[in-house]
Amino acid sequence: MSTMQPPPAGPDRRSTRSTDEPVSELVQRASQQLTELVRGEMRLAQAEMKEKGKRYGKGGGLFGGAGVVGFLMLQALVATAIAGLAVPLPVWAAALIVTAVLGVIAAIMAMSGKKQVDQAAPPTPEQTVESVKADVAEIKESAQR
Repeated sequence: MSTMQPPPAGPDRRSTRSTDEPVSELVQRASQQLTELVRGEMRLAQAEMKEKGKRYGKGGGLFGGAGVVGFLMLQALVATAIAGLAVPLPVWAAALIVTAVLGVIAAIMAMSGKKQVDQAAPPTPEQTVESVKADVAEIKESAQR
């Protein structure tokens, strides 16, 4: 029959290695690795945002160019309207009619814009301010308990 041997006295040498490090060193290494990881991710995010910024810049420039060309197109359209009206009328009368129509359109747009701005005033986010005040009051109340 086989007899069982009692476990060896003292610490079991198989479970501990000679390269074991203290917990503080492991925590320090993990902290350093986490810091390096975060820094690497920040560099990646910075590079990505730089590339996106370039694309936004190019897109914005193209939109600006489109706006200028569109404005020139509208000017040409106004000149075309004046020329079209100048066939049955004198040129000065045609230009006066087109100018009056554009003036009416501008006045309507200005009144609508003023109405929108008046509805937006004041420029402070009132609902958010009230919400923050309520949150602060609740925190103060909780702290007094």
